[in-house]
Amino acid sequence: MATIKLEIVSPDRVVYAADIDMLIARSTGGEIGILPKHIPLVTGLQPHAMKIHVDGGEKLFAVAGGFMEVEPEKITVLATAAEEPIDIDVNRAQRAYERAQERLKRLRELPEQERADIDEARATLALKRAIARLQTAKAAMPGA
Repeated sequence: MATIKLEIVSPDRVVYAADIDMLIARSTGGEIGILPKHIPLVTGLQPHAMKIHVDGGEKLFAVAGGFMEVEPEKITVLATAAEEPIDIDVNRAQRAYERAQERLKRLRELPEQERADIDEARATLALKRAIARLQTAKAAMPGA
């Protein structure tokens, strides 16, 4: 079976590099599947649990957003942050999720003139990042 080279890069390191069978990612335009020989593409990425199909199995990586460049022979993911399930602190991710939920709840309860103190876009993005980390970590847990 044909493969395509994947490289996931965060600002501080190369997080993953391997030949894979397929990549499923959530772009700014929706979910997208990339196979070998895909047409060239550049897209933004949403925070999500990225699925990598390799050697008959599936690997997940929590991606906090960024960009993806696709060429027929290579996929490059430039992520603002990316983590393997083993590197995710589930308790910390759960606390981040709860904090983001609480911020958004408070925002909805405030009168319009007092909402300026809470950045809704930032709280929503924090919630999406926490969800991606939790989905990635929990999917890798036995019996999850």
